[in-house]
Amino acid sequence: MTTKKLSELGEFGLIDKIADMLRTFESDELTKGIGDDCAVLKSSCKDEGYLLLTTDMLVEGDHFDRSWQSPRQIGWKSIIANISDIAAMGGLPKWGLISIAFPDYITESFADELFEGMVSSSQKYGLDLVGGDTTHGDDLVVNVALIGEVEKEFLSLRGDAKEGDLICVSGDLGKSWAGLELLRAGEEGYTDYYLSPDCRLELGRDIAKHVNGMIDVSDGLASEVTHISEESGLGAEVYKQKVPISERTKRTGEILDKDPMWWALSGGEDFELVFTIPPEKLEMINDKDISVVGKMIDEGLYLINEEGQKEKLEGGYNHFG
Repeated sequence: MTTKKLSELGEFGLIDKIADMLRTFESDELTKGIGDDCAVLKSSCKDEGYLLLTTDMLVEGDHFDRSWQSPRQIGWKSIIANISDIAAMGGLPKWGLISIAFPDYITESFADELFEGMVSSSQKYGLDLVGGDTTHGDDLVVNVALIGEVEKEFLSLRGDAKEGDLICVSGDLGKSWAGLELLRAGEEGYTDYYLSPDCRLELGRDIAKHVNGMIDVSDGLASEVTHISEESGLGAEVYKQKVPISERTKRTGEILDKDPMWWALSGGEDFELVFTIPPEKLEMINDKDISVVGKMIDEGLYLINEEGQKEKLEGGYNHFG
């Protein structure tokens, strides 16, 4: 492992290394990759579909901590967070651009591993990385922008939710924040998912034709349901006892003496899917890993406890809160 600083390698030396790593993504649709001001792509999106564009920024000290996350894990997560957004639209990722601010203390080996994580997750989900930018900064900042495609019949917008729709969620919630809390406390346990999260691209494709509104869980269930409600102009009620929380996450709550329900409602970065679906269509997807957690109503946002009592549905991670 080399300890050479990036300042010794130089920006263009780094770009050459990145270009070599990304050559594996060259395809017939790519007219021009790294080397010009923009990547040039032949769009395969016809009248029956749409292009999807999304971007996410990961900042050291907020989204990751180098004391417990490897550079490969940071790179992996930066791609997964973006692909999860594409999954929530019912689409498929196509092309990605990477921009990174490197502090002085970052080594060449660190950068190599960071890009290896990006390449690995991209290859898993059929994403082509075609370019980007690097600069210097006081903190390590990783920004990824993706272009995807989706057919019209697959497109799922938050505002498409209808009154009477069931609210469903994939998998289980709170697991990512549970891992973060363990790491912060210096405890061993279920940290795998926080360090190396995954997304639900295949599930998003499978259910897109049947659902109405959809969103990914990046800021907690309460926040995502609120976003669907705001965009659709409706209310929602979530049944507390129906929120799926795994036994491993519950045990973590016992270890740390914290409520795993808060992690599920407000923790975020589970990258599961929250979606609404007409009750009569639920049987079309009942073989999937999903749970019904509520329904869309005329107005109001409520969390309903085991006794049927209502409280205001609140929560969700806020970067500026």
